[in-house]
Amino acid sequence: MVDSFDELEEKTKSGKRLGMYVYILPNLVTIGNLFCGFFSIIKTFEKDYKAAAIAIVVAAIFDQLDGRLARLTRATSKFGAELDSLCDAVSFGVAPGMLMYFWSLQPFGRLGYMASFLFAACGVLRLARFNVQVGVVEKNYFQGLPIPMAAGIIASAFLAFEDMGWPAEGNVALLVVTILLAFVMVSNFRYRSFKDIDLKQRLPFRYLIAGVIVLFVVALRPEVMLFVLFFGYAALGAVFGIFRWGKNRKQLPASVYAPANTNENDLQEEVD
Repeated sequence: MVDSFDELEEKTKSGKRLGMYVYILPNLVTIGNLFCGFFSIIKTFEKDYKAAAIAIVVAAIFDQLDGRLARLTRATSKFGAELDSLCDAVSFGVAPGMLMYFWSLQPFGRLGYMASFLFAACGVLRLARFNVQVGVVEKNYFQGLPIPMAAGIIASAFLAFEDMGWPAEGNVALLVVTILLAFVMVSNFRYRSFKDIDLKQRLPFRYLIAGVIVLFVVALRPEVMLFVLFFGYAALGAVFGIFRWGKNRKQLPASVYAPANTNENDLQEEVD
């Protein structure tokens, strides 16, 4: 038994104290993701569902920024990857599950909160599987629906239902969607990650036109169109997976945002 931290230090290979050194900027952005998830849960308890839904969408933006920022600046680390997964579990697993239960599924009783728990549990399993498969599966496709996208569907569903004036409390369709999202996250369906598109390089003009069209469509009615885009992405991946379309497609080029191989260790010996 080790009685104290000092005794543990003496048993390191070099006998020197180990200190934690991390990249500050990308990890601060990741903490911003966690804050949005925490804020969403608080607002859900306060029955301010709109603020809770918007906080989840903002958390998804932070999640995209921290990963791209870390890869572009070559500031990737094991610590950052673990922190990102823990924050995602709160922001995209627990927060949307709580939002869906209190907003829509509460009238279903036990079935309602178990459906919300299933969403959160499958989201965490999806994150754990992703961490294990890093460096094994191709980077240009996700295996299973990414948890930020599943959370985005729930958040945008609230915004769309509120904007359209549709009844949500006790809605069977939302119950079914929650359960299906849970299973799609842990499925083997392949979803394009679009990491093969290098935004730093020149691309064909049609890419710019496509971007303008997407902005135009979303700007027409953001609350509804975000839900349509998110749900369409999830549905297309599921359809392609069920019918096994696209399995023999030509391999895409390697991700331009993939981090270089590194043997960096976050724990380093401190110099006296």
